[in-house]
Amino acid sequence: MPTTEQTFASLSPADNTTIATYPLMPPHQVIEIVDQARIAASWWAGLDANERRKRLLHYTSLVINRADELAELVHAENGKPLEDAYLEIVLATSHMEWAAKNASKAMRRRSVRTSLLTLNQAAAVEYQSLGVVGIIGPWNYPVFTPMGSIVYALAAGNAVVYKPSEYTTAVGEWLIKVFAEVVPEQPVAQLITGKAETGAALCRAGVDKISFTGSTNTGKRVMATCAESLTPVVMECGGKDAVLVDHDANLAKAADLVAFGAFSNAGQTCAGVELVYTHQDIHDEFLELLIERTVSVQPGTAADAAYGPMTMPAQVDVVRRHIDSALAAGGQAAVGGIRSVGDRVIDPVLLTGVPEDSESVREETFGPVVVVNPVRDLEEAVDRVNGSSYGLGASIFSGSRSRMEKAAARLQVGMVSMNSWLMYAATPALPWGGVKQSGFGRLHGVDGLREFTRAKSTTRERFSLPVALTSFSRLPQTTTVAVRVHQFLQGRYRR
Repeated sequence: MPTTEQTFASLSPADNTTIATYPLMPPHQVIEIVDQARIAASWWAGLDANERRKRLLHYTSLVINRADELAELVHAENGKPLEDAYLEIVLATSHMEWAAKNASKAMRRRSVRTSLLTLNQAAAVEYQSLGVVGIIGPWNYPVFTPMGSIVYALAAGNAVVYKPSEYTTAVGEWLIKVFAEVVPEQPVAQLITGKAETGAALCRAGVDKISFTGSTNTGKRVMATCAESLTPVVMECGGKDAVLVDHDANLAKAADLVAFGAFSNAGQTCAGVELVYTHQDIHDEFLELLIERTVSVQPGTAADAAYGPMTMPAQVDVVRRHIDSALAAGGQAAVGGIRSVGDRVIDPVLLTGVPEDSESVREETFGPVVVVNPVRDLEEAVDRVNGSSYGLGASIFSGSRSRMEKAAARLQVGMVSMNSWLMYAATPALPWGGVKQSGFGRLHGVDGLREFTRAKSTTRERFSLPVALTSFSRLPQTTTVAVRVHQFLQGRYRR
C-alpha cells in the first residue's frame, strides 16, 4: 500500500507561521543520498585543485551578491534582526573565500626530515580527501556555522551531505541550491531534511566523517551513534564563555562588548558571554556601565530590533529555570528578572552575586542572561573559568599586555580574545574549537581544512645502505653498531 510521506514545518519564531514544509527523510533515503554523494565525491576530488577553487569563489560571490535575499530568509526563519543576519553572511563569505584560496596549499605534499636510521629514505606527507562528509548543523547561526564545515570540506575535495536543524531548514536548502548553480554536473553538496532520526540515519549511512555543531548533550548522542561504525567525528558543542575584566581595563569598551556578546542573537551563541569576572576594585563601576548599556537594549520581532525572539521554544524554560535558581541561591537581578521571560521574546537579564555552584554559572543558559561576579584578581578569574566543565572561548580586558597573555596561556579553552570579543571567529586563518565538554576537533584555518582529510605518509629509498637492519640475514654486529651509535648520540642528555 502507498504511504503518505511524513513532513514537518519550519516555523517563524516571531509568530509561528509556516516558512516551508519538508519531508522527514527515512534512513533508506538518507543512504541513497550518501551513495549518490560517493560517486560525486570521486568526480569532485578528481577535478584540478584550481578548478575547485574557481567554483568555490564563484559560490562565494553568489552568496554575498544575494545577501539581501538570504538575510531576509534568516530573519524570517531564525528570528534575528536583519543587521545581524547581514553580519553573519559577511563572516561566512570571508571564510568561504579563505578556504577556497588556501586549500591547495594546506593539502600540498611536503617533504619531512628523516632520522639516522632512515637517512637513505626520502619521506613525505600528503593530505587526501576523505570522500563524503556528513554535516549536522545548528539553528542559531544557520549560515556562518555550517559553512565552517561545508565549504572547508568541499575545499578539501570532499562531497557533503548536509542536515540543517529542523528550525532553519529553509536557510540550509538555500545554501545547497545556490551551490548547485556553480556545480551542476554532480550532486557534490546535498541536503537531507528531518529531525533527530534523520541525523542518526546520516551517522549510520557510511559517511567518512561527521561534523556536528550543537549542544553537548546532543553531541554525546551523535558520538554514540557514530561509534557503532567507528565513524570519526568533529564535535563543536556548547560553551559557558566568560569575560575577565582587570582593574586597569578600558571599562567602557569592556561593558559595550559584554552587552553585545551577552545579548546579541538573544544570547543563543555557543561562544556568547554568559559569565563576567571583574576585579573587585572596579566591580561596581563596571556593573553600572553594563547596566546603562543593558537597559538600552530593546529586543523584539521587528527586523530592526536589537535582537529577536528565541528560535527554539523549549529554551525559554531553560532560561527561566536558570534565573530562578540564581535568585533562589542569593543572586541579585541588576536588570530584569523572571518577568523578563516572555513567551517568545526574553528581555535582557543582568545578574550579580550568584554563587559559583548555581545552575546559571555551571550550565549553559543559551539565552540573554549574563552573570557578573567580583574576584580578587585575574588569577582567581582564570581559576574560576578553569573550574568549568566547558572550555570553548574566553575574553580578557586589561591594560597590561603581559597580564593578559599570562592569563590567556593559563585558560583551559580553545580560543581567547584580548581586549576584544570573538575576534578569533572573524579571523579565517585561526582554528575554531573547544576543549572538555565543548568538544574536540577544529574548524576554520589550516586545521579546519585538514580536519576533512586523511594524512598519508610515504617513504622512498634513495640509496641502499651497506648493512640492513630489517633483514633476517643481517650480521649480529649490525644491531650492536646501531645501538652504540645511538648511545653515543642520545645517551649524553642529562637533566
